[in-house]
Formats: sequence, structure tokens, C-alpha cells
Amino acid sequence: MSQKIVFLGMGGTIAGKAASPDDNVGYKAAQVGVQELLAAVPGLAAVLGGWEATAEQVVQLDSKDMHNVAWRALALRAMHYLAMPDVAGLVVTHGTDTLEETAYFLSRVLPAGLLGAKPVIMTCAMRPATSQLPDGPQNMLDATVVACTPGARGVTVVCAGVVHDARHVRKVHPYRLNPFDSGEAGPLGFVEEGIVRLVHAWPAAAIAAVPSGNLESAHWPRVEIVLSHAGATGALVRSMAAHPGADPVCGIVVAGTGNGSIHQDLEAALREVQAQGVHVVRSTRCALGQIVGNPRGDVSHFGVTDLDPFKARIALMLDLMV
Repeated sequence: MSQKIVFLGMGGTIAGKAASPDDNVGYKAAQVGVQELLAAVPGLAAVLGGWEATAEQVVQLDSKDMHNVAWRALALRAMHYLAMPDVAGLVVTHGTDTLEETAYFLSRVLPAGLLGAKPVIMTCAMRPATSQLPDGPQNMLDATVVACTPGARGVTVVCAGVVHDARHVRKVHPYRLNPFDSGEAGPLGFVEEGIVRLVHAWPAAAIAAVPSGNLESAHWPRVEIVLSHAGATGALVRSMAAHPGADPVCGIVVAGTGNGSIHQDLEAALREVQAQGVHVVRSTRCALGQIVGNPRGDVSHFGVTDLDPFKARIALMLDLMV
């Protein structure tokens, strides 16, 4: 049976267009279809080595505007293709702004039985497709190399020749062609001259956080992120609880200072809304490390996570969906 790699398009800078080829900032994202992007990748046939490439446009978004409906659509299409015996892996083209969130989301919702045997590679670009020197084609080629690598599995991010685990990847620069970092964990590996050199094992597939049927439900729990800082107050938190509207807040992730510490005024407000049934989880706004627990227990009585605030929000949302 002939194997195939499926390319799923989500939009982003990689699909962007600018009025001039020397404009790498003033472009409009999400203008070029994934099939057209695929046709512009040099050397793709050689990397595929006889395997088939097929493409589907799932959504066409500037990734700063990513939302739950798009995530649901992507997850369901990914499950659809991963379940096919002739599909060896998926490559997802996506904007860099929220790529780390989408990657983590997929790693938590795609079934372990699928991710344990097949890879889902997310890739992107920092320059639009109309650039004099677009980086998207090389990133797509590198992602295809990873997708075709024997033993590849789990959700990874490939950009500028670096392979990152969805669990650790984070955008750390607004302009450079290599904008991602995996912090203290380091990258999974590198794509060098068409070959993957691993420095860590492929990601282990975790049990899906929610059944696929729950993803198709009309309502997902609303979870917000608040930041602790000098002069922080509880006004925003109290306002969210006092004016819930049609979509009440169900959870709050607080990005604390240092070891997850929270300004006393903000903490008082969080305690109030927690007493009203809102789930509160502490993370840290620090770029490296994670909250180190107190052996005598968490004195704040809030949940504690080892995830950054953005991924912690997704984790809490999925926990509340079960």
C-alpha cells in the first residue's frame, strides 16, 4: 500500500502576502492555500521518495486570531487522517503567534493509539510567501523530512531546522527566522541535510485529555489568564465574576511572579472567585523553570502547574471539559 503524508493548512505568515517582495512585516497573513504552498516546496518529491503528498485547507487564519472552533476542526481532521492505514504522518502549516498553543492542544487531545505510531509535525514561517527569501518552503521540506523519518511519533514543531516537543516549545522572538526555544528541556533534534539528528527521544503519547465526542460539543469552558505584577489589583478578576454574561468564566490561570507568587490584592480576589466555584491555577511568568512546591503544601490553596500560563490555560480548559 502506497504511503502518504497529509498537509493540513491553518493559515499564518507562511501563507501571507505583501505588496512588495522586500516587505517582511507589512503583509497580510493567511492568503495562500496549502496546496499552493506545497507546490512551491523545492525537492519535495525527492524527500517523499515515492510517497504521495495530499493537502487540505482546514481554516485560513492569522494565528493571532486562533479560536476553539478552528482547534476543534483541526483535531477532528487530524484524527480522521491518522486513522487511515495509508497515512504515515501529518504536516500542519500554522502561524507562529499561537503555534505553541495549538501544538500543545493537539498533543493533549489526539488519541495515544494514533500519536504513538505516527507523527504530527507543525511548521510555519516568519516571512510571507511573497518574500524575496521566504523561509516557509524550507520549513515545510524539513517538516516533511521529519514526517518521513522511521519511528517518528507525537506532536512536534519544526522551524529553522530545529525540532521541538509540543510540551516545551515557546515563541521567544518576534522577528528572527528561528523564533522558538524549548527552554531548559532543549530541542528534540535537528534536521541536517535531509536527515533528522535526535538529541532526545520522540515525545511519548499521553492518554487523550478528553474523548473526541467532547470536542464536538457546542460549548468549551472559558478559561482566562491574569498576570501578577507590581501594583496588581483584583479589579479584573472581580469584574469577570460579577459580569459573567452568556459565557461565564470557569477557570483562571494566574501567571505569578518568581516562584508563582501573587500580589496580595490579586490573591484576595482570586480567593473570592474560587469560593464562587471558579477554578484557579498558579503558573509563573518566568521564561525558564517551573514552580518549586512547598513540602508543607501550597499555602495559596490554588492549583499549581508546571506548564507556562498559555499551555496551563489549555490544560485547565480540557480538564473542565471531562
